[in-house]
Amino acid sequence: MTPGYSLRARLLLGAALVLVFFIAAAGIAVQRAHADSVRAAHYASLHGTVDLLLSRAEVDASGALVMPTALGNARLSLPGSGLYASIANTGRREQWRSASSVGVQPPFRDTLETGQLRTETLQDGERSYLALSYAVNWQAGPRPAHLVLSVLEDESEYRHEVAVFARTLWAWLGSAGVLLLVAQVLLLQWGLAPLRRVAGEIRRVEAGEQAKIEGRYPTELSGLTDNLNTLIQQERVRQTRYKEALSYLAHSLKTPLAVLRSALQEPARLPEAVTQQVRRMDDIVQHQLGRAAAGGATRFAPPVTLAPVLERIREALSKVYADKGLEFRLDCPTDLAWRIDQGDVFEMMGNLLDNAAKWARQQVLVRAWREGERLRIQVDDDGPGFSDTHSVLQLHVRGDERVPGHGVGLAVVNDLVASHRGELKLLRSGLGGARVDITLPAP
Repeated sequence: MTPGYSLRARLLLGAALVLVFFIAAAGIAVQRAHADSVRAAHYASLHGTVDLLLSRAEVDASGALVMPTALGNARLSLPGSGLYASIANTGRREQWRSASSVGVQPPFRDTLETGQLRTETLQDGERSYLALSYAVNWQAGPRPAHLVLSVLEDESEYRHEVAVFARTLWAWLGSAGVLLLVAQVLLLQWGLAPLRRVAGEIRRVEAGEQAKIEGRYPTELSGLTDNLNTLIQQERVRQTRYKEALSYLAHSLKTPLAVLRSALQEPARLPEAVTQQVRRMDDIVQHQLGRAAAGGATRFAPPVTLAPVLERIREALSKVYADKGLEFRLDCPTDLAWRIDQGDVFEMMGNLLDNAAKWARQQVLVRAWREGERLRIQVDDDGPGFSDTHSVLQLHVRGDERVPGHGVGLAVVNDLVASHRGELKLLRSGLGGARVDITLPAP
């Protein structure tokens, strides 16, 4: 993992970038909409001024333009007010200008086709104007007078209005953005608090200050914490199993070693004693290794299809017990799968089938099926059955000393079933012999 990698920093950076982009896009859109609205309002005002001029303008019988001294708009009478008006009488080559244009030379339009209304922006040196022009034929005398009315407004007023709004807009949007970022930081602090608590609990588990993750967490994290607790528990069970196996080996091997040491004093029985005690120590080692290596219940093991495993064990045992001519029957759905370590399956079923084959007279039946959320396995034989269902599960106990074996198989199976939180029962089979019934819960 990259040093300094922080989920919180990534979320904050992503949220900040999205927020800045959104605010910038929204601000630009609002600013443009406002500018267009203000421009439209200014042109509407200019159009109103043109209407005012049309209502006040008069043409005498000779076709000359006659304008009153007061127009009803103070800005047209105030020099340099920023609002300028002109009426060009193209037929008589005369032009009237408002008093506001004294000392200023606005670029009035004096040519335009009759009935045409034109809005535009005109430039005069460093100054620019919003302009609206309208041409009309005024009927007076025998010939109509062609009038071109032109109204200009200094664009600086429009720009000032837009600039004031833009400053206000960006100030508010910037403040809102800062508040939203602060809110996001606080929300992330609150939202990521469970992750920090989990990390703290994991550190305490590593330091040995607590046994597992104990806090209650949101639904999105509860599955993770449950799985972590399962892993911690499985690891502790595995460590305990290894410690117990080593302790048991250290304790159990004392007796065979003591027998061997005493046999050294009697050379005549030394070979027999060595053979017996070495076989006993081998049984002890095999049993404890089987217990220590048992995977135990795990929800993380991949599903194992049982039918192929049982088929491989049957083929192997058919060769081993070929002289007995046993019939191995399997009743297992081809798609039956279970979450369990494959090594545990081979160890468990191998010991069960081997034990059944030793005692069977003619046939061995294996059945496996799913029963709700549990796996059921039954191994039947037509042998003599179990005489003592309790002691036969103990190490080195065999049902009949005349039958070859070490008394280890069923004890290993019992330990494996227990490690998977399952249950093993020894019953009477419908074939007349023994039945081993195993129930394994879902991991």
